[in-house]
Amino acid sequence: MKHPEPVQQVKYRRDTALQTLVGAIPYAQFLGIQFERHGDELTAVLPFNDSLIGNPILPALHGGVIASFLEVAAIVELSWAMLWEELESGRLSAESMAENMPRLPKTIDFTIDYLRTGLPRDAYARARVNRSGRRYASVHVEAWQDNRARLFAQATGHFLMPQPPLPPAGRD
Repeated sequence: MKHPEPVQQVKYRRDTALQTLVGAIPYAQFLGIQFERHGDELTAVLPFNDSLIGNPILPALHGGVIASFLEVAAIVELSWAMLWEELESGRLSAESMAENMPRLPKTIDFTIDYLRTGLPRDAYARARVNRSGRRYASVHVEAWQDNRARLFAQATGHFLMPQPPLPPAGRD
């Protein structure tokens, strides 16, 4: 009988894999986007920074920053869902991800609804994968600041899923 993996080891393995995944997205690093993981659920966090302000008179977060934040949240959620089974089965590790990062989904289209002004404070986002197939995925993202029920932006995106690598020539 196989003993279950110690909980601290599971947390470390999952957190390291998530950090590796987010680290592969340079624009997420530029904006300072972080992710909090609770089981398989992710929350994206955009810590406030003065450089994120688009309109200093209001002041308000720049629309491009909000759009990028939502798109990064969608891509990371979709990639995390795509990699979850392989991570949990042990076929993929954070170390192997760092050496050979799996390809990320590519954006086909991304529609954003700006519902309120993005205030100068931390922002949060959660994405939900509505459909994910071999070639295409649809993801919905919601963003809020102080109150989860008062969204300041939401988006829906469609993504082209990466194709698995072909086996080396000569193998079937």
